[in-house]
Amino acid sequence: EVQLVESGGGLVQTGGSLRLSCAASGFTFDDYVIGWFRQAPGKEREGVSCISSSDGSTLYGDSVKGRFTISSDNAKNTVYLQMNSLKPEDTAVYHCTLTRGYGLKLSAPWYDYWGRGTQVTVSA
Repeated sequence: EVQLVESGGGLVQTGGSLRLSCAASGFTFDDYVIGWFRQAPGKEREGVSCISSSDGSTLYGDSVKGRFTISSDNAKNTVYLQMNSLKPEDTAVYHCTLTRGYGLKLSAPWYDYWGRGTQVTVSA
């Protein structure tokens, strides 16, 4: 059974930084994409970023480009999301997602597995 466990969320002031981690386990396929999505109360779910295990290629949503960086440690099956210059509008529950294959997309239906999420709160 595929499991995705997020960690690293918390409360930070505007302009601060956080690093989220997503530990993936329970699968045997070699090629996969891990993504991050976020959802704030009353707002639609938003694709933040994703990374391919095969070549490390990445994709970012427009609202986080230049501020967030996604990276991976394939030996540990762990993906990180470094979030800098945080803004109050970044406040949301951040979910880690996984799909088998190569395609980079920030579309929720693309992903088969979802973690429970970790709360990120940015105070003004």
